[in-house]
Formats: sequence, structure tokens, C-alpha cells
Amino acid sequence: MADPKGFMTTPRQEWPRRPVEERVRDWNEVYVPGVLLPIVNRQADRCMDCGVPFCHEACPLGNLIPEWNDLVSRDDWRQAADRLHATNNFPEFTGRLCPAPCEAGCVLAINQPAVTIKNVEAAIADRAWELGLAPPRPPERLSGRTVAVVGSGPTGLAAAQQLTRAGHTVAVYERDDRLGGLMRYGIPEFKMEKHHLERRIEQMLAEGTKFRTSTAVGRDVGAAELRSRYDAVVIATGATAWRELPVPGRELDGIHQAMEYLPLANRVCEGDLESSPVSAAGKHVVIVGGGDTGADCLGTAVRQRAASVTQLDIYAQPGAERDEDAEPWPTYPKVYRLSAAHEEARDLRTAPAASADARLFAASTLRFTGDGGGHVRSLHLVEVDAARRPLPGTGRTLPADLVLLALGFSGPDRGDGLIDQLGLQMEPRGTIRRDAGFATSVPGVFAAGDAARGQSLIVWAIAEGRAVAAAVDRHLTGSSRLPAPIGPFDRPMAV
Repeated sequence: MADPKGFMTTPRQEWPRRPVEERVRDWNEVYVPGVLLPIVNRQADRCMDCGVPFCHEACPLGNLIPEWNDLVSRDDWRQAADRLHATNNFPEFTGRLCPAPCEAGCVLAINQPAVTIKNVEAAIADRAWELGLAPPRPPERLSGRTVAVVGSGPTGLAAAQQLTRAGHTVAVYERDDRLGGLMRYGIPEFKMEKHHLERRIEQMLAEGTKFRTSTAVGRDVGAAELRSRYDAVVIATGATAWRELPVPGRELDGIHQAMEYLPLANRVCEGDLESSPVSAAGKHVVIVGGGDTGADCLGTAVRQRAASVTQLDIYAQPGAERDEDAEPWPTYPKVYRLSAAHEEARDLRTAPAASADARLFAASTLRFTGDGGGHVRSLHLVEVDAARRPLPGTGRTLPADLVLLALGFSGPDRGDGLIDQLGLQMEPRGTIRRDAGFATSVPGVFAAGDAARGQSLIVWAIAEGRAVAAAVDRHLTGSSRLPAPIGPFDRPMAV
């Protein structure tokens, strides 16, 4: 503990964002570059080095947070990077994309603002790359065993890297033309610039992992053929089957799923397209869904110069403070949070009808209406109570030339035929069934990440990848020294 009084003398200071007017004119990350390092040492000093650090339990990766906080406060970046990478393959991803349940579990957060754990994590990861502290780690010898990993999201990449480093020959199959899964085409550039992803892929290539892009298992390569060619198969395809909104008018043109809209904007940033064929430019946009995907649509629409953008959240507006009875510390509380996209919408006044930033809370969509050409022109909504029952006299209409549905995902997409060709048993909720060792109903086939767990956070995805790698290693060799931070049935802390 570098400064035993740091939590009393130093206020919380987060990574500052660039001015709204500046950042909405480009697609670069929203944070001010180069200013995190001067402030992060003192922020790390705020860590109390608790006797029982609940931040460990709040994070499924089991990150050694007090240890690397102490090392950062002493400017020991090499040791800090070692401790961080001991539990997390991709801390630059989680340091930008994770909502930080570790901070909700920070002991200091009982009665003060939590330590800026997420910012410290991002600073260590970035500093490690700058100082050459994240070199490739190829195995000393090969095991002679082969593994196919289907899906290159955070779960698939983490599993592949762990298994490659254990000495197995690993090939990752990705149906898109580039690697990364939702991190590539679902996460906007302003949340995480893709050079972070490219850098890790180059590291994995140098370690010996092989990649097969534009290859949909079940369609381009038969699932049975894949199973016969490899000693083990890991299914890490994610939960990409989006939820629908079955209301009158859904068939109108101009109503799209978020994951039809966001990849096109990302492809513009990649240079594949000059402009998106589904653009918000000059349109009145309504986003149905109050989660992170909806916020990503919001930030994207703002940068595309929408005429207005409104986001509908079916839940009531949460309070600014934790409800100690319903969500006591150290659980992750539902409180009012202002993401970068919501800050932009608030300052630019993109939604004059909204009650807070761009959001209308406790709002449920009733129907859509269109023009004579079959294109959506308005969305009809009503306010609801806590049980989602309509409140009489609260109906209203919003102009809508583009509607984006961000309602989450129910499980893996079965369109490629992978699941059916293998004959995998499924859970009633649409995810892949597996046992306590991550094994599916088909011998030699394992399932991990959102495809089996259901839609979750990036830290759970990486933890699943690390854990399934240990299970596969044990299956192939009889034992494993790889860490397994979670079990397949573990869940976040809750009341």
C-alpha cells in the first residue's frame, strides 16, 4: 500500500473525455489521449489494499487489483503488466468496454467513490504495449494435439491464446471477413479503436495461432468434417440471435436491428464502404432498447448527423445512488449512468422530447406507422409502470424515419447449421447445454461464452475462454496447469 491515506486525501478523477463538439466530428476514441498516465498513479494510491478485497470477487477474471494498483502507484509498470496479464488476456479491451463490476465491489465504494480500477487497467495495458512488455509467448514445445475454435470474439480469442500457449495447435474459424466478432463490427470505433484488436491478433499469430476468416462452420466447412479433423472443438460463436419486437408496423421499411446498423458504420471506418447504406444522416431516429447496444447506436447516429435521436428504455429512470435494500454493496447496482454517447446527446440536445439526455424512460412501443410508400414515419409509445403495464393517458407519438431495435440477444444464431449438424443439446432458453466441465452432449466438443452462458459482459466472455481452455487442455492431456477462473454455472454476485 503505497499511500495509506490516499483514499482520504485524493478525490476520484476519471479519464477525461474530449469536448463533445470535437469528438462527434470524428470516430476516434472519446478520451483525451495521453493524459491518463499523469493522473493514474495518484488514483491507484486510493486503493485501500483491503484485507478482503471484494473487487476480486466482483470480477469473474479474479484480477489482482490491489497488487497492480500498488505497483502502478510506484511506477513499476513491468510488474504491474505481469500481474494484470496473469489473469486477463486482453486488458486493453476490458479497460475500455467493461462496465467495471469490480468498481461496484470496491470496499471504498461503501461510502465513497470507488477506485478508478478500469482506468488503471487501461493505463497498464497501454503502457505495456508502449514499453514492449507484452511480447508473444509461443510454447516451448508442441503437444501434437489440435483444437478448432469456432468464433473469434473475446471468448474464442482467449481460449485460442491459452491453448496455443499450452502447446496445442489451434485454428480459429470466423465467418466474417475480419477477426474480432462483436468487438470488430458491433463495437463502434469511438469506444475502442480497432488497432487494439489488430495488435493482439498479431501477437497471437506470432505465438502460433492460426486463423481462418470468411469461413462459416456448418456452411463453408461441415461441422462433422471439422470435428473429425481436430482432437477437440470449442464453440464460441456468441449470442447473436437478436430479439424481435412483434408490434404492428414492424414490416415497414426503415426499421432495422442494431446489428444490421452498427456493422455497416464500422465497415465505413474500416474503409470498405464510402458511406453506410443504412445511415442516420438527416433522419429522425428512434432507438428501442436502453442497454449498451442502444447507446452504441446513439453515438453512431449522432456522428452520422441525425436530425434527432431518441432512445427508449422500458425501465424507469434509476436513481443516482445505490438502493441498499434492493442492491446492497458489493453487487452491481442499477443507477443512472451517463455514457459518452448520452453525454453527447444531452449536450447537443438531439432529443427535445426526452426527459434525460436522449432517453425516454418507462416507455413501451405500441406500433409503427408509415407513409404511402411503406416507409416508417412515426413510432407510437406509452408510459408503463414497474410491471410494464400501460398507464392510461400517456400515449405519445415520435417522428421516426429510422428505427433501430436494440433489444438484446437470445442465444447463438443457428442459421449456419453448426448446432444442428453436430446435434448439440440445447437449453430451453436457446443456449448450448454443457456440463460442469464445459463439455457439450457431443464428445470432444466444448461450448463457452455467450453461446452457452447467454448474453453477458466482456469480462465474463474472457473468463469463459480461459476456463474452457483449461477444460480442453485437461481433456487432451489428462491434466492442466491453465487457470480456470470460473465454472460454467457461476453467476455474478446478486442478492
